[in-house]
Amino acid sequence: MSVAVLPSAVALERRDDVLVATIDNPPVNALSNAVRAGLLAAVDTLEADSALRALVIRSQGRLFSGGADVTEFGPAMRLPLLGEVIARLDACASPVVAAIHGAALGGGLEVALACNARVAAASARLGFPEVKLGILPGAGGIVRLPRLTGIAPALEMIAEGKEISAARALEIGVVDALAGGDLIEASIAYARRLAAGEVPLRRVGALPFPAFPAEAQAEARAALGRKFKGREAPQKAVELFAMAAETPFAEAAEREYAACRALLATPQSRALRHVFAAERAAARPKAIPDGTEPRPVERVGIVGPGTMGRGIAVAMLDAGLPVTLVGRSATALDKARAAIAKSYNGLLRRGTIAADEVDRRLARLTTTEAVADLAGADLVVETISEDRDAKRAAIAAIDAALSDRAILVTNTSFLDIEDLASATSRPQNFAGMHFFNPANLMRLVENVRTRAAAPDVLATLMALSRRLGKLAVLVGPSEGFVANRMLSKRTREALFLLEDGATPRQVDRVLTDFGFPVGPFALADMAGLDVLAATRVARAASLSARERAADIIETLVAAGRLGRKSGAGYYAYGEDGKAADDPATAELLKRHRARRGIVARSVSDAEVLERCLLALVNEGAKLVGEGAVDRASDIDVAWTSGLAFPAHLGGPMFWASEMGLSKVAERLDHYAGLVGDEFFAPAPLVRRLAATGGTFQ
Repeated sequence: MSVAVLPSAVALERRDDVLVATIDNPPVNALSNAVRAGLLAAVDTLEADSALRALVIRSQGRLFSGGADVTEFGPAMRLPLLGEVIARLDACASPVVAAIHGAALGGGLEVALACNARVAAASARLGFPEVKLGILPGAGGIVRLPRLTGIAPALEMIAEGKEISAARALEIGVVDALAGGDLIEASIAYARRLAAGEVPLRRVGALPFPAFPAEAQAEARAALGRKFKGREAPQKAVELFAMAAETPFAEAAEREYAACRALLATPQSRALRHVFAAERAAARPKAIPDGTEPRPVERVGIVGPGTMGRGIAVAMLDAGLPVTLVGRSATALDKARAAIAKSYNGLLRRGTIAADEVDRRLARLTTTEAVADLAGADLVVETISEDRDAKRAAIAAIDAALSDRAILVTNTSFLDIEDLASATSRPQNFAGMHFFNPANLMRLVENVRTRAAAPDVLATLMALSRRLGKLAVLVGPSEGFVANRMLSKRTREALFLLEDGATPRQVDRVLTDFGFPVGPFALADMAGLDVLAATRVARAASLSARERAADIIETLVAAGRLGRKSGAGYYAYGEDGKAADDPATAELLKRHRARRGIVARSVSDAEVLERCLLALVNEGAKLVGEGAVDRASDIDVAWTSGLAFPAHLGGPMFWASEMGLSKVAERLDHYAGLVGDEFFAPAPLVRRLAATGGTFQ
């Protein structure tokens, strides 16, 4: 047995008559130039040695391949291109088998599809995530995958970016066998069976492409349009499937590659790749020195069995953590336990969780009325109502029960976190974890640093967030932190626009046309106007005089219009649950304007959009200038992952940079003259970047 280690990051090893090529390009075995060259060298070696009967391609590390090296994306990728590697594998006279472990994603799966067979570990996962970057497979994924799976499964993987399990891959024909034992031995054995003719040698490109009639295309377009509103790549996938169904393979492959390259140059792909990079940058906060080890978290406590406490408890239980939930009464705790069990039973009915797993998760939940029972917790989350004095008292009591190494975090949305930290005896162990409702489902967590918080405490919060499956952004202390502070400015402008003459329907329509899934007034009706009115009361001291005077929410609540739950809010709701324009709301707004001395005017859609979005952008620039976030892209992460800013537009700060900050400054000046300097005077950072031609990126 001889081994040659190539500078190409691919090692070659003879196993008697089978050549094994091992990709070793940590951390994700991306298909870099070195890997591509190494795979070509493996094919050259196979074809030059008549004693070799087959080639097996495998990888070191935790996965087969994460796909293309995104750092090489650009107009001049170095040769050999992935398409050349794919073509050589496809044309190889001897059998080639892919041994898949971990995950085969994107270009990694395209390499596997170019092989004659695929053997997978039972734990492997396969997928084409390119659509999440605004592009599509460009090296044969589109022209090959449907030939194995049929149209519908292939569209799910390519147009929706769904990953599938090895078992599902075997079921739909993506892989040929699952390895019961050692993956490499199973793959070598399969390669020898192919070489001996015991298993037919297939080339995926030679299989027929399934029919894709016009009616099915229209259905696919409509479904993807609903699911991925405004996205170009999913619709392009349907077009390419239709093309491949009636085009010779070689020509179809060329057109697939050209389409991928064209998508790569689109604004949507730039935006989605920005979000991709921003999420990774957010995972490395500047406040946490390199090498800082998180503290172990094996038991958690939650104080407050309300809606947020329950959601956080479910997130912790889902991550395998034992939870002690503290409440003020047995009744409240019983209600919380019942609600948590109900949420799991819903998953059980839908078949997404097994009954024994439900039992295991619920068995990890302990409820108690005694704060002292938190003594063994490594981390405790305080989630009681937004009342300063009550929170300070609760935090002090929790702090007294904890060990010197235990971490205490608050889930406050608006209160001064430095003030809350002063209620503890160990401020270095105190920080914020601001979850969004429903906490077990929402992806975003704002981890909030204080001046005294120890670096390893912050590292623990970031590590715990990943364990919970969350996307965390580390932010500084600020009222509303990042997401809610910016959102409050959009809410302000939406209310001001109603005063100026816009309607709830117009504002909601403009923002949903932009790409938000729901407008601010429909969202308010869902949340409950009484809840929002209470928030306004809690924040009254921080509101401007005009914001306090824009008491439309309070007026609606006084009229018994609480939103969907009462059948009327900004909109009226019939038995079908659909929001309908309500003359009573129009009359209420008319009386409000008269009381305020405001004469209604015609408000253009452009004004609605600019005021709502530029209010966000300007506040974001202030946050960056204050050092409340490390970088503007952290804001984009928070808004695309937590507040439904269209990811294909990159987030508010990226969107503004694409618009041009000189134009942003000009429009802010315009609205400062219309609405007031207090609300729209450009932030110093906007002024500086506009003057220098800079961007937030």
